[in-house]
This record gives sequence, structure tokens and C-alpha cells, in this order.
Amino acid sequence: MRAYTGSCHCGAVKFSFSHEEISEGLRCNCSMCIRKGALMTSFVLAADEITIDVQNDALATYEFASGIAKHHFCRHCGIYTFHQTLRKPGHYRVNIGCIEGIDPFSLRTEVFDGAAL
Repeated sequence: MRAYTGSCHCGAVKFSFSHEEISEGLRCNCSMCIRKGALMTSFVLAADEITIDVQNDALATYEFASGIAKHHFCRHCGIYTFHQTLRKPGHYRVNIGCIEGIDPFSLRTEVFDGAAL
């Protein structure tokens, strides 16, 4: 296991978790993910596996369609940091671009057909 830390651009939303080495990412083709263009973790984290630290009221949430998936972003700098998944409510995928020390362009990428949900 390795400890990972990350944040939004301005640092008002921070997170940390432990996981095996991250060697691949996941892209989704749903209307939301296409627009945000982020590479997400290919694994999900249970709520007790991720520590989220938010300054004041910096964390904003956008929900669409089902109301189950919750896309979280910093209300100050606008960066999407993580989301709660539709298929596994209460579990998180993290924006790999926000994780310290990882180059998202160097990872293998898998595409998830979120448009079909």
C-alpha cells in the first residue's frame, strides 16, 4: 500500500487515501465526464478509505439525472476533485490529475461506457 495525497488547484479541498500503485486511469463517456475531461481512478474507495479536508465551505456538489452520483468540486478554483459513483453509492473515484506525484498522461487508460447508464 502507498499513501496518496491530493488537492484542488487552490488547496481548499484536500484528500488522502492509501492504495496499491496507480498504474491506470478511467475515462467515462457520460455527458458530465466528457465535459470535465478528467482521468479518474479505476478503483473506488469506500467513504472510510478516503480522508477529505475542506476549508470553510469550499466543497460544492453537482448532481444530475439520477441524483445518486455526486460530483464534488472546489467552489473557489472550480476543480473537480472526486465524485461518489452511481453504481456504488457512497464510494468515491478520485481525479488523478489532483493526486500529487502522478502524471495522468503516463497511465494506461480504460474507457467506461457511462453514456449507456
